Amino acid sequence: MKEEKKEKSKVAEKTFESNLKDLEDLVKELEAGNVPLEDAIIKYTEAMELAKDCSEKLNNATEKVNKILSSDGELKEFTTPEN
Repeated sequence: MKEEKKEKSKVAEKTFESNLKDLEDLVKELEAGNVPLEDAIIKYTEAMELAKDCSEKLNNATEKVNKILSSDGELKEFTTPEN
């Protein structure tokens, strides 16, 4: 259990780009089909943790981009006028 938490914290410490590259590498390995079953399960679990972290980081970045500073210094939702 401690090993799993340690692995999750490593994933969270890395950048989005680094985690995405690691995820792509794992997917290529798994798609090649040359990984023994037990190793495939471990790699799949790691890939899912990377995917979750990438998704969270992407969602956070999206939220930041969708907010702008108003004239009084408060963050507010960015909206565009409807056509």
